[in-house]
Amino acid sequence: MKKRTLIIIGIVAVIAITAILALKPFSKKEAVVNFNTIKVEKGNISNTVTATGTIQAIKTVNVGTQVSGIILHIYVDFNDHVKQGQLLAKLDETPLRTQLAQSQSAVDQAVSQLHFQESTYNRLKVLYDKQLIAQTDYDQALYNFENARAALANAKSALDRAQVNLAYATITSPIDGVVLNRAIEEGQTVAASFSTPTLFTIVNDLTQIEVQTSVDEADIGKIIDGQRVEFTVDAYSDMKFEGTVSQVRLQPVTTNNVVTYVVILNAPNPDKKLMPGMTASATIYVEEKTNTLLLSGKAVRFTPDQAYLMKMFAKMKSSGSMPKMPGAPSGGLSQNIPTGQGMPSPGMMPGATNTDSKIKTVWVKDDKMGLHPDMIKIGIDNGSSVEVLTGLKEGDEVIVSTGDNASETTTKKTNNGPPGFPF
Repeated sequence: MKKRTLIIIGIVAVIAITAILALKPFSKKEAVVNFNTIKVEKGNISNTVTATGTIQAIKTVNVGTQVSGIILHIYVDFNDHVKQGQLLAKLDETPLRTQLAQSQSAVDQAVSQLHFQESTYNRLKVLYDKQLIAQTDYDQALYNFENARAALANAKSALDRAQVNLAYATITSPIDGVVLNRAIEEGQTVAASFSTPTLFTIVNDLTQIEVQTSVDEADIGKIIDGQRVEFTVDAYSDMKFEGTVSQVRLQPVTTNNVVTYVVILNAPNPDKKLMPGMTASATIYVEEKTNTLLLSGKAVRFTPDQAYLMKMFAKMKSSGSMPKMPGAPSGGLSQNIPTGQGMPSPGMMPGATNTDSKIKTVWVKDDKMGLHPDMIKIGIDNGSSVEVLTGLKEGDEVIVSTGDNASETTTKKTNNGPPGFPF
């Protein structure tokens, strides 16, 4: 009984193997290619340049002193609001007043000397006119008179300088603003012998600030005055501040063989949240459009499989349904398909011979042929998306890649298999 069962199983296995081998020549596999598409939609697109910089006040003044002395009084402190001409500090005036008194005494002495020499000159001039004295005596009197007059002018200049130095002992604010820094204390001695020491740093109204950013030389050609800017600071990481480009400076800055240029950004600061010295990360919008036709950049870079193109164009040519594309010569696309081996790539499609880099070829979904090429003109290209100027309309489905199941195959039965064959 067992032997008979084994014989039956063996016969069934042989019949099955024979049937499979007999059916294989009567079937063929046909590749099914699927494509991933994306629709043309309206949206916003922009090209940007990023830069980092430091927030500063639009106007900063370092207040110093031109005379040496001891700080007698300080009338302002950090963050105080000051007006132009307001008293900030006062130096000890004792040595300056002493110098002023000495200068005044020198002036008085020069005046007396001038009066004496003038009287002497006038007497000798009368005698000289009557030829009663020698020429030498007259010349000496004239010299003494003119010398006394010059000495008086010199003494008056020294007096004026002493008065100015006394005025320098009173330090006032040159602008309306805020005291950003105070570098002195009462009782401190300041020396102005070689350089003017900085006593206070005053910035103007902080409701308007500027950002000094560094832009790489590769991007500086895209920056122009008036472009919109968005920037953030670490203190308010969840907030974006807006401004505009106000100046592109021509002076290059070279650091470790890297050339950058300073770009000044102006921004309002009504809440005074932005403080001088903060580091800002800025995004400069060199190009931007709103509510325009957009297409994924993958669609512009997509190229169908060469074998698929050969098959598709062969069907189109045999059916006489070759499309007429913009820029193609009369006779349609068929005149551009070579008769030899190989198929034209998208870059060789009609219209692509235009040297305009804005002319691109995309592949649009077609219910009849599967897909067909279209020539489009693009505007802004930021890498991930492109702006469509002409060639497509909103809602068009454009192919961006081959589907994941492109390698799958399906088996179709032929009509010449054995009739009634159970497999």
